[in-house]
Amino acid sequence: MLRNQVFYSTRWVWPIVLLGATVGCTSSRTSNTARTAREQMLLSSAIDQSLSKVDFAPFNGAKIYIEDKYLDCVDKGYVVGSLRHRAMTSGVRLVSKADDADVILELRSGAVGTDTSDSFVGTPEIVLPGMLTLPEVRLIARNNQSAMAKIGIVAYDAKTQQLLGEGGVSSSLSRDNNWFVLGVGPWQNGELKSEIERTTPRRPGQPNQVLPAYVAFESPQVGNNPGRLQLTGEEQPQE
Repeated sequence: MLRNQVFYSTRWVWPIVLLGATVGCTSSRTSNTARTAREQMLLSSAIDQSLSKVDFAPFNGAKIYIEDKYLDCVDKGYVVGSLRHRAMTSGVRLVSKADDADVILELRSGAVGTDTSDSFVGTPEIVLPGMLTLPEVRLIARNNQSAMAKIGIVAYDAKTQQLLGEGGVSSSLSRDNNWFVLGVGPWQNGELKSEIERTTPRRPGQPNQVLPAYVAFESPQVGNNPGRLQLTGEEQPQE
């Protein structure tokens, strides 16, 4: 009887051992960009807010050259590209040489960067005599990251160097607040959250153009032979 009990109690051991030996393991590797997406979004949001307060309407139809040698900041390409976009939508004609321009737009940056701050309600870590330490307790915590953009613009006549208005400096602030209560969260608020909620969803009636899943090209139309490349010199076919 004892032998039967031992047999029945151990006959499930080997299947369990074999099952444990055959269980697979999976590991995944993740990587992050040098700058977080949230930092980049904060900066671009602040830049957009700053440039949205610039009125290019007086330059409608004028040829404009953008001078950016005094613009020294992170994301300089985004600042210049966004300003070009806004200028063109106002009817400005951009030129690549100052000699061809009617107006010179000169850019400068006072600040384009981010700051972070952390605060909490609770008790800090306390070190007691005898190698004893009371851990930090955070009842309510806030992690804040903000971006500021301060961009100056002056415009003057390309021929006479006369100022066209006073120009000015446009400043803006974009914030991202993350709140935690007893370690649970985050609950977010700030300008960045509002912008993401407003711009990322696809709205009803918004056009949706899907790019093809393959890459194909057509020959350019040259001369009177559409769809055919025009050869030059000795490459011309013999008639």
